[in-house]
Amino acid sequence: MSDQGSLRSTLHQRGMRMTPQRQLVLDAVRELGHATPEQVCRRVQGTASTVNITTVYRALDLLEELGLVRHTHLGHGAPTYSVEEHEHVHLACHRCGKIDEVPTELLDDLSRELLTRFGFVLNATHLALSGLCRNCRNTDVDAAEER
Repeated sequence: MSDQGSLRSTLHQRGMRMTPQRQLVLDAVRELGHATPEQVCRRVQGTASTVNITTVYRALDLLEELGLVRHTHLGHGAPTYSVEEHEHVHLACHRCGKIDEVPTELLDDLSRELLTRFGFVLNATHLALSGLCRNCRNTDVDAAEER
């Protein structure tokens, strides 16, 4: 079934109707990979100039409720949305803002430890870790060596 057919079917099952705006928002998230609501809005407005940011936020909320997109906080500012099947952990440099992606499997040991010790099931697909990227860390090391 097509993405549009799947969305239409899911909405119909919940007594909701398919709108062009909802489809445009989902398409924009898929095309952009990771995007803030403002970035999604700009992409949608390239096709439908009358769509406003409020409509985009409502569509994103609904799409997340339906399990078609999810959001992650990658530091300060607006959340970033991606499609549900897009699974990885984000590494967010709190100095330069660079975002890297690593496989969720890197957290398997932590996931097992959390389950064993605390009964907690980690959802690593909705996770951003904050720290320093290699370049910023190397800059710190270089500066320390110059002193």
